[in-house]
Amino acid sequence: MATQKPQADVFEMTDARWQALNKSGDAHKHRYGHAAIVSGPVGQGGAARLAARGAIRIGAGVVSVVCDQDAVAEHAGQLNAIMVKPYSANTNFQEHLAAIKPQAICIGPNLGLNIASKKLLADVLTLGLPTCLDADAITLLADKSASLPNISNPQSVLTPHEGELRRFIPEMFAATSCRVSLAQEAARKVGCTVLFKGPETVIAAPDRMPMIVSSKPFRNTSWLATAGSGDVLAGFVTGLLARGFDGFEAAAIAADLHFRCADAFGPGLVAEDIPEILPRVFR
Repeated sequence: MATQKPQADVFEMTDARWQALNKSGDAHKHRYGHAAIVSGPVGQGGAARLAARGAIRIGAGVVSVVCDQDAVAEHAGQLNAIMVKPYSANTNFQEHLAAIKPQAICIGPNLGLNIASKKLLADVLTLGLPTCLDADAITLLADKSASLPNISNPQSVLTPHEGELRRFIPEMFAATSCRVSLAQEAARKVGCTVLFKGPETVIAAPDRMPMIVSSKPFRNTSWLATAGSGDVLAGFVTGLLARGFDGFEAAAIAADLHFRCADAFGPGLVAEDIPEILPRVFR
């Protein structure tokens, strides 16, 4: 008997979703949340800056890059509306992050895979806030020897591409090539939303019908195959989490807007263009 394919809804950017992205004229910046982006090592902070720009463009009221004190100059020289929150080797990172008072955290873009990176990730997970886990954070979670805390906040979002998801659930890739099934299994494993990146992006959560966010209605989405575009997407997700969107909606809306940015900009798109074109996408 043939295995029945899992059902999935198709995402639609409804009027209600557009309306939810708007800002009220009588609300201040803190009403729209504080997004904290954890940077990678010194000299490798570009991914964090891209995520930060994505978060602030999508409407987070405040965005901070949390970085090693030796990386302050490289960040501060390229960021204006985004704050820089440095820590030192002697800093209690979990307390430092809590003192920033973010509503959502992004960790993973160019974080690194060493012991120090694992400690940063462990502290973020222990804090238990809605978190976008991308790139190196997913690889660290896949490492069974890392002994990391579980993802405790169900509003968190994992944003793997195929290679990262394959490392995370290798046994499922041996059993199926169905992208919906793979995303569902990953969501069950982590207990939160999974955004499985691709031309047919799959959004899955333990307690929701999976959702397909398709690139087919849009032109130029092949130009998203460029370094850093996934970091901007992680920033979009984090900004929406900071604003109070639940993980599933944040993931689906972020993926759709990511495609729309490519459509609006056209050929020649690089990652830095994505946050800058987003205002033209909003309506």
